[in-house]
Amino acid sequence: MNATAIQASYEDARPFAPVPLNGNDSPPVWGVPDMAIVRANRMPPAPFPGETMGTLWPLMKDLAEGAGAPVDYVATSILAVAASLIGGKRWVKPWDGWVEPCIFWNAIVGSPSSAKSPALDAAILPLRQMDVDIAERHKAALMSYAAVAERASAESKLWQEKVKQAAKDGVATPCKPDGAEAPDAPQRKRLYVQDSTPEEMAAILSGNPSGTLHLRDELAGWIESFERYTAGGRPFWLEAYGGRQFVVDRKGLPKPIVVPFNGVSVLGGIQPDKLRDALLNSSDDGLAARFMWVWPDPIEYRRPKSVADRAKLDEIYRRLERLSWISEDARDLPFSTQAAAIFEEWIKTNTKDTDETVGLYAALLGKMRGRAARLALILEMLTWAADGGPEPSRVSEQSLARSLLLVDDYFKPHARRTFGDAALPQVDKDARAVARMIVKDGSQRINAREVYTDPRIHFGDAASMDAAAELLIDINWLRAAPSRAGSTPGRAKKDYLVNPAVHGGAHV
Repeated sequence: MNATAIQASYEDARPFAPVPLNGNDSPPVWGVPDMAIVRANRMPPAPFPGETMGTLWPLMKDLAEGAGAPVDYVATSILAVAASLIGGKRWVKPWDGWVEPCIFWNAIVGSPSSAKSPALDAAILPLRQMDVDIAERHKAALMSYAAVAERASAESKLWQEKVKQAAKDGVATPCKPDGAEAPDAPQRKRLYVQDSTPEEMAAILSGNPSGTLHLRDELAGWIESFERYTAGGRPFWLEAYGGRQFVVDRKGLPKPIVVPFNGVSVLGGIQPDKLRDALLNSSDDGLAARFMWVWPDPIEYRRPKSVADRAKLDEIYRRLERLSWISEDARDLPFSTQAAAIFEEWIKTNTKDTDETVGLYAALLGKMRGRAARLALILEMLTWAADGGPEPSRVSEQSLARSLLLVDDYFKPHARRTFGDAALPQVDKDARAVARMIVKDGSQRINAREVYTDPRIHFGDAASMDAAAELLIDINWLRAAPSRAGSTPGRAKKDYLVNPAVHGGAHV
C-alpha cells in the first residue's frame, strides 16, 4: 500500500477493517471509483494513408485481403523488404554532410489471432522464390570454383616439389605461380536471414555488401537471443541499424571478419505481452526507438473477392535487387531543393515535439528525422520500381511529402499506441482484468482465491492477485472484508467488498 492510501485509511475511519456480515453496522464510506481502469489504455489505431503508396495501394489491399490481415501489416512489411533490397546500393542525402542508409526496421504488433504471419508471408513470398534462384546460381558457381580450386591444389603440389628440389640443388627458390593460389570460395547472396548469431551474421554480411533482411515471425525470440550465444550481441544489432563498417575480432577466428556495410533491415511480428517483457521493460538503449511500430485492430476474416497480382510484386522486388553498384557520389541521392526546404521546416516541428516528450516515445521522435529521410528514399525507389522509367537521381518533394504524412499521421500515433498499452506495469494489467470481471459478473463481493483460480484471468502467482487487489483498493473499487465460516479458528478468507458505484449504484 502506498503512502496516499495509508493516509486515506486514517481519514476514512474504517476502509480496511473487516466488514460485518450481519448488516447491523453502518455501511463503510466509499470513495469515487476510478472507472478508467476498465478501459483500454491504448489509443485507437490511426488508419493507414493509402495515398502514400501510389499505384501500389490496390495491390497491397489485395494481398492483405488474401491473407485475411489488416493492410497495415502488408504495406509496412513491403517497405521493409524494399529497403533490404536497396540496402547499401543507394543512400539518401538530405543535404551536404548528412547521409542515411536504406535500412528500415518494422515491427507489426498484434495478438496471435491477428494474422501477422499470413501478412508477412504475403510480403515475403516473392523473396523466397528469388532466394531459390540465387541458390541455383550459387550451386553453379560452386561447381566452377571446385574445378579452379582443384587445379590450384595440383599447381601448389608441383610448386612444393620444385621447392624441395631447389633446396637439394642449392639453387634459388622458385616463385609460387599465381595458379597455385586458390581463390576464396564464392559466398551465397542472402536476401533474408531468419536466425543467426552476431558472428554468423557478420560472416554473411561480409559476402553481402548491400546488406540483408532479418526476418522473424516472432521478434521476441530474436531479442531474447541477443546475449544467449555471445556477449556483445545487443550492441552488434544496434549498430546494424546504422550501416557503418563493422569488424569482428574473436580469439577463435583465423582472421578478423570485416563487414563493409553492417546494414540489416528487420521485419517481424510480436505480441503485446511479449513486447512489454522483451523490449519495453529493458534498459532504454535505443533498440525500441529504432522500430516503426504498427498495431492496427484485427479484422474479420472474409473470403477474398479478388486475386492479388503477385507477379507484379515479384517484378518490383527483382528490379530493386538488380540495382547496380555505382560510385559513392552517385550512390547518395540528394533531396530536391524544395524537398530540402520542406524537410528543414518539418525537423523544427519534430524537434519541438521531442523536447516536450519523455521516455521511449521521446527517444523514438529523436530518431524520426533520420527515419523520415530513409522512408522518403524507400518510397522514391519503390515508386520507380513499380511504375518504371529512368532510375531516380534525387528524392523528390512528392516522395518526402508522402514520407512525412506516413510519419506524422501514422507511425507516430501507432508508436504512442504501442508504448501506451504494452508498457503498462503487470499489476495494472492484472487489476484491469479483475475489474472487468467484476463489472461483467455484477459482483458485489469477491474472494481472492476464487479470482486467482478463475480461468478467465491468468495470474503469474497468488502474490499478483494480492497486488492487483491493493491497487483496486487504492482506486476505490474494493474494501478488505476478511471472513471465516462460523466461529472456526484459522486464517481468514481474503474477501473484498465491491464499491456499489462500480455498477452504477449511488455513491454512499
